Amino acid sequence: MARIVQPDAAGIAEAVDALRRGEVIGLPTETVYGLAADATNDTAVRRIFSVKGRPETHPLIVHVAEAIELANLTTEVTPLTRALTQTFWPGPLTVIVRANQKVSRAVTGGRDTVAVRCPAHPVAHAVIHALGCPVAAPSANRFGAVSPTTATHVVVDLGNDIDIVLDGGECEIGLESTIIDCTSDSLEVLRPGAVTVEQLHTLTATLSDSSEQRVSDGTASESRAPGMMQSHYAPRARLVLHEPGDHFDTDGAPVLDFSGDLSTAAHTLYARLRALDASHIALAHVIVPPPGGLGQAIRDRLTKAAAGG
Repeated sequence: MARIVQPDAAGIAEAVDALRRGEVIGLPTETVYGLAADATNDTAVRRIFSVKGRPETHPLIVHVAEAIELANLTTEVTPLTRALTQTFWPGPLTVIVRANQKVSRAVTGGRDTVAVRCPAHPVAHAVIHALGCPVAAPSANRFGAVSPTTATHVVVDLGNDIDIVLDGGECEIGLESTIIDCTSDSLEVLRPGAVTVEQLHTLTATLSDSSEQRVSDGTASESRAPGMMQSHYAPRARLVLHEPGDHFDTDGAPVLDFSGDLSTAAHTLYARLRALDASHIALAHVIVPPPGGLGQAIRDRLTKAAAGG
């Protein structure tokens, strides 16, 4: 059974040693907990897919300690990509760029693009910096299931398959990163997150090339990036979604309301979905937030969670 390890100097050293041996570990970030492995070790990377039950054609996000390391992974850092990373890194933004030959195609799902993020969590930064190379780290849960936002969640999901989970406390944001495709002159959001469409519009408006921004509709089933499946983040309970102000008969089923403070809604989303399953609840009504801002990301996760219940 996995051990929850404190992220002091000894715990960081133990986690780094495990990564160097080719093991996978539970790693906290500000978004959700990741299932981390040395991104340069193909055997370790394939272990991620095995533990999660994730198809190897689904790309992983590569996490770096410093923004400057992006240049080591791509054929070109475009002006748009540089502006994005200078503004939002370290933080909850993942950029998809053209992968150079140094990047293992085990990480990219066989594609010639790679997803890269520089996390803001001090524990993740310390581990990656001490390891001396990037880590691949999808969410530390079974493929398609509810993401983990505490070390205990990781142990519950994957405790029989990994040895170490670094305890970084509850994830500050609670939702996966925004993913942006930066491989063309336009800017396409593949997965909404805490870096909002409105923030991206503000940034692109300041660039001289006036880059167009397109936002995916969240229904794509291809695996260009994590989280693009129609069903994802799903509890066992069936979720029935409602807009704010809707009138509906609960028939005695619980109601989860995410239409209030959006930061709180995001922070508690996955814990509340997990609590449904822990209570063996078969059906719940969910009030989604209005679209726009962080509400777009919350709606995206709830729509996909409802598709899988």
